[in-house]
Amino acid sequence: MIALLEAGRAGLLGRSHWVSNILAGLIVGIVALPLAMAFAIASGVKPEQGLYTAIVAGLAVSILGGSRVQIAGPTGAFIVILSGVVAQHGVAGLQIATLMAGVILLLLGLLRLGAVIRFIPDPVIVGFTAGIGVIIWVGQWRDFFGLPAVQGQHFHEKLWFLLQNLPALDLATTGLGALSLAILLIVPRFRGMARVPAPLVALVLVTVVQAIFRFDSVATIGSSFGALPTGLPSFQWPQITLTRVVELIGPAFAIAMLGAIESLLSAVVADSMTGSRHDSNQELVGQGVANMLAPLFGGIAATGAIARTATNIRNGGNSPLAGIVHAVFLVLVLLLLAPLASYIPLTVLSAILFVVAWNMSQATLVLRLQRRLPAADLLILWVTFALTVFADLVVAVNIGVVLAMLYVLKRTSDGVRVRALEGRDLLRVLDVTPDQALREDVCVLALEGPYFFASVEAVNHALQTLPQSSRAVILRLNYVPFVDATALQALEAALADLARRGIPMALCEANERVLRKVRRMGLLQAVHGRRIYDTVTDAWLSVAADLEQQEQQAA
Repeated sequence: MIALLEAGRAGLLGRSHWVSNILAGLIVGIVALPLAMAFAIASGVKPEQGLYTAIVAGLAVSILGGSRVQIAGPTGAFIVILSGVVAQHGVAGLQIATLMAGVILLLLGLLRLGAVIRFIPDPVIVGFTAGIGVIIWVGQWRDFFGLPAVQGQHFHEKLWFLLQNLPALDLATTGLGALSLAILLIVPRFRGMARVPAPLVALVLVTVVQAIFRFDSVATIGSSFGALPTGLPSFQWPQITLTRVVELIGPAFAIAMLGAIESLLSAVVADSMTGSRHDSNQELVGQGVANMLAPLFGGIAATGAIARTATNIRNGGNSPLAGIVHAVFLVLVLLLLAPLASYIPLTVLSAILFVVAWNMSQATLVLRLQRRLPAADLLILWVTFALTVFADLVVAVNIGVVLAMLYVLKRTSDGVRVRALEGRDLLRVLDVTPDQALREDVCVLALEGPYFFASVEAVNHALQTLPQSSRAVILRLNYVPFVDATALQALEAALADLARRGIPMALCEANERVLRKVRRMGLLQAVHGRRIYDTVTDAWLSVAADLEQQEQQAA
């Protein structure tokens, strides 16, 4: 359900909730102001485009999203992807890719695939978010220390260039950056300042210092990007061609997948803080619309912002009204205070991103996981981290998910057992007393676990190593939840091999799904009795009767 309608039905849009949501929206707007500009600059676009994104996407997600407290806008997670797209395809290419990502997100929501995003394992998510944190941190060295333009295409090349030029840092820029960082770290520790956004305090104080002393070597928004436009963005339809669409399909999917992951993670965090439940499919619809609209008004990619959403909740926000107020506040800033932004030093924005990078890296969590996670999960985490930093985020997530899937398949196949029922176990399943004699030439095998391509070898081995006395086989399927095409083809081959050896096989106790697939594969014609028996006792009696008949005919 659309969160705005859900909030209305719950009575959260009533006058009694106006004050708390308006105050929460204003505080979130204050927090979003420096972050939106910092994320935009780090992504390779102008600072005002970050504000446009926070306004348009913030409104769209608050009105159409699936979480009533979600705050959307540009986030640090996108920096790695967006800066790469800008470097390769330009700002126009980024806007087309964002528009395409919005369409993908909208389709994911309409097709009700929101739950699929949850299948990405935690080690992969922790690995790539920690990698993004490292990239953001290193990427801000230039503006924080006042270094020359970075040379190099890959991370290790950029890092080496920055390390080589670090002795040539600008003292004034570095001093203002250190002051900003100190404010960001100290302000939250004061009880009276707990509800005052530290980024805003750092932004105002350091900008005032720069305005007073006017350090010539300190880069500001005005000296680097010019004055912020005083007004709202106009609608602009990008020039989309088939060639551009083909070129940008990869980045578009990357933006969509990362946006889906981040927004749903943010919604889950919000649920844990409020005790509510979000609609993951509707959230993807809202994110899709937001990313379709944002580039049409000069914005970039957006998603749910965990930190801003948490700030909204902590300050009393409980309905989409807070998100709407946050967007309106940013509109007023653009209309009334845009000229003042020219004095903001870039180093203060870099200091803010240092803190964002530290929070994204989740360093304490990563260290704690080193003692708790199994070795395979740690390998997945560090491979994903290394590939994010040194290769590509999309490659990192893909390989991380593939490694996790292979690990799960390995563990699942290791848990599949093919057990020969003998002695008391056989008497129990056949429901006969110990004094009753049973045939010793009928082998009953119990397959326990899914019968799929990774467990085929275990079944084949059991059938190929039957006791020499075996004249018939019964395969019990009551613990088989599903079968796949590879397993059915292997079963068909095994039936043919047993037939050449003169050993019939009976199947029993399959569930409806397995029975339907066996029948569709045409295997009933090859099994004993041309059917799957309801119980192992039925299969035993049928097989035993046929063997006795053969013995009588031979006699």
